[in-house]
Amino acid sequence: MSEGLAVRRTLSEAVFDRLQKAIKSGAYAVDERLPTEHALAAEFQVSRPVVRDALQKLRDRGLIYSRRGAGSFVREHGLREPLGFGQMENLSDLQHCYNFRLTIEPEAAAMAATRATEADKQKIKAALDLLRDATNRHAHRADADFMFHLGIAQASGNPYFATAMKALEDHIAVGMRFHGLSLRGTQDGLQHVFNEHTAVYEAIRDSDAEAARRLMREHLEGSRKRLFSST
Repeated sequence: MSEGLAVRRTLSEAVFDRLQKAIKSGAYAVDERLPTEHALAAEFQVSRPVVRDALQKLRDRGLIYSRRGAGSFVREHGLREPLGFGQMENLSDLQHCYNFRLTIEPEAAAMAATRATEADKQKIKAALDLLRDATNRHAHRADADFMFHLGIAQASGNPYFATAMKALEDHIAVGMRFHGLSLRGTQDGLQHVFNEHTAVYEAIRDSDAEAARRLMREHLEGSRKRLFSST
């Protein structure tokens, strides 16, 4: 190993250690965005490649996650390791993911309808507003889509729903990305799906548990059908 590479690895370990301690001490909240690579490089007085290596170690340990174009965010501690979901490898895995979501998300929506606080409802509504803006531009925002579903899981008041959703984030993102692409090739497809999201939100807002359960199930079944009929 060259001396330069050895120094870089030593520095990245030091940055990793400090960031890991900061995250575990609560200096950064769950889902809070970390400073940019440039800002972290300035803070630790190292190069950006060193920071990049440290961030990758944090991702590998399940302490942070990334959103394309948005940066790195703090993940709930120890989330991925206990659940142990592997990488999605084929369409069969995607089918299994949808089937699993169909067992938990309708119930999470029903519970959210009876337990959601005003803050919970505002969080779900904020994600819905992002989806509306994207739909108006004839685009799909997978990050806002996930925020909407995660917000409902969190509003259920049962942390196991949110834990499962966060652990499945990468898997769900694959389905949402392909689903979004399939919608853009159909007339009014994006608007139809936005309307489905709106109906789920309104049921939760109005404390209608049965409607929330039914509408979430119909939304997920429709998404699965649209996705696999286009593959």
